[in-house]
Amino acid sequence: MDASEFKLSLEIRIDWSDLDVYQHVNNISYMRFLQSGRVNFWEATGIYKTYNTSSRGTMLVSTKCDFKKSLFYPGKAIVKTRLDYMKNSSFGLEHLVLNEDGETCAIGKDVVVCFDFTENSTFRIPDELREIMRNF
Repeated sequence: MDASEFKLSLEIRIDWSDLDVYQHVNNISYMRFLQSGRVNFWEATGIYKTYNTSSRGTMLVSTKCDFKKSLFYPGKAIVKTRLDYMKNSSFGLEHLVLNEDGETCAIGKDVVVCFDFTENSTFRIPDELREIMRNF
């Protein structure tokens, strides 16, 4: 997987609280890194702003993380995120978690649905949002 294909990137400082008893980054911290990648995507595409004005946004329905290499303190996790696919009301995101040397430490996959929190139901991805997401 070529990290240069991922347009969104976020650098996160590794803290002691991210570590486990083996002194490497705990698996739950990777899930937080993926969440940061999702939020970065929400902000870049305007999804977050739309939710604040309409109560229509996105909801995570599935997430998966494959661990490839350990991360350690001190250090940084670089989270790269891209659109993986789009369907009618759902889409997938793919994340790479890299170390400071650019080595892949984890690969994450998310499934997300467009959700109207007032109506309590999914909705079709609007054409305007589809065009924006295709840039990522």
